[in-house]
Formats: sequence, C-alpha cells, structure tokens
Amino acid sequence: MLFRWDWLRPQLTAPIVPTLGPVHPDALTAGTFEDTLRAADTGDFLPYDKDRRWGGMKDEKVLRTDVVHQPDHTLVPTLTRRGRGTVKVFAYGIPDSIVDKAAELAAKLAAAHDVVNARVVRPLGPETAHPHGTRIQLKDFNAGPCPAPDSPVHPVTAWPTAVQETFAPFAEAMAGDGLAFLHTQMQAGRCGPVLAAAIEDRIVGAIGPMEVRSDAIGRPQLMPQYFAVLPEARGQGLGRVLWRAAMHWGQSHGAAYQLLQTEVDGPSDRLCQAEGLASLGFSHTTRA
Repeated sequence: MLFRWDWLRPQLTAPIVPTLGPVHPDALTAGTFEDTLRAADTGDFLPYDKDRRWGGMKDEKVLRTDVVHQPDHTLVPTLTRRGRGTVKVFAYGIPDSIVDKAAELAAKLAAAHDVVNARVVRPLGPETAHPHGTRIQLKDFNAGPCPAPDSPVHPVTAWPTAVQETFAPFAEAMAGDGLAFLHTQMQAGRCGPVLAAAIEDRIVGAIGPMEVRSDAIGRPQLMPQYFAVLPEARGQGLGRVLWRAAMHWGQSHGAAYQLLQTEVDGPSDRLCQAEGLASLGFSHTTRA
C-alpha cells in the first residue's frame, strides 16, 4: 500500500509519524510513512529511528492491512506487545469526527489482537487553542550561537570519582524520568555521554545521552535526551544550565536541529518556550 501524498499532506497538522514520533517538517514525506509499512514486515528498526540506539528489535509496528486511507482522513494503527499490549490509532484529518472513527478502530483491533489498551493519537496544529498532551518543539542550531553556560556542567565520567558515585542514587531517585534506564545503558557502554550538574559533590541533575545521528533525509539531528533535576534542587536555574550545556554540545558536534516533546505547561515546556524554540504542533492521546 502506498500513501497518496495529495491526500495525506493536507491532513498532517503536526509532523508526527506512527512508530517514529515527531520528525523534522522537511522529512515529513510520503516515503517516511511508507518506510514504516515496510518495517512492519521485517520487525527491524529503520536506519533513522531514534529508538534504534537502544538495540534489540522494534517493538511497535504498523498494522498495515488495517490502515484506512481516504481523501479526507487517514487512520494508521500500530501494535506493541510491551506490557499488556497497546493498539494506537494515529488519526490524521481535520474534522473532529475522526476521533470517533479512530476510537472504534482502536477498540476493534485491540480485541482482535488480544491486548488490553486501545488509544487514539491525534496530531494537532500549532495554532490549536487550549491544547493538551505534548508539544512538539524545534531547536534550530543554525539560528544562532549556543554558548556554554557559566555554571559547571560536565559529562558524568569527567567528574571526580566521588561525585560519579552519586549518579547511581540520583538515577534511582529519578527512575520515573527514565534515569534508571539510562544508567543501565551507561553501564553497558551503549550510549553517548551524559551531562551532569553537582552541588556539594553530589549529582543533582543530568541530561543525556548526547548523540547526533542522521534523520530520514540525512540531516544531523541531536537525539532526544532524558532530563531531570532532583526536586530539592529545583528553583535554582539548574534545568536551564543543563539545557544550555546540552544545546552547546549539540551545536559543537555538528547537529542541525533537535526535536523535543514536552508536556504542555510543564516545567520543560515553559523552559523551551522561554528559550525561543519553535512550536510545531501537539500530540493528544486519549483512551479509545
């Protein structure tokens, strides 16, 4: 099955591709969508899939025979067996009625594949009033310099040994933000450097891993990072310091841009907005 670009393009209110997530607007093509269909047959990662860096096999795949592709709407269902299993239906189209169609399809496919969760993912444009969910933001490294912050931020391995040893309890405390998983990847040597800030010889904030990889059209992209500051260390500007250190690293290592997903009105969202990132739209996920 091939997507008709003259049908699909007007429906893409935000640059979100099933199984891949946000992509740069320049990489939002029919070919990128078709790549996800081909990957569903093999179970492999696409060369530019951000999750490829973690190894293993791709868990989420498009249910290609159940795709609905019409002139005014497109529904792309995906399946993951992780946990108790989830079917997501990515609903592309302008009318609000598309959500009901997507929910019906998600519930039907969840039952057919014997999984517990059914979800609808609806991309929404940047002009959306009172948005919910996550905001897609773009950092363009060609727009201006990204100077290093004044406060000290170093890769975890560059801190003195006594400070490095505080990363494990920090990661465990911030497991809900993905830092425990990140720590396992660091221990296995499977990821790039992680930048950390310390107070009184104790790591209290980190962002990473820092890696640059090519996107679907060959442009160097700073990959998404895990990012956390201990609750008791917040309110001192450490988040902004870590963020600016990461942007300095990305620009220094040749990245053209970075895409971020932030919870609308959350701390990271407010930080990115204050730092002048461009909003590309939103992603709103609901139960079917």
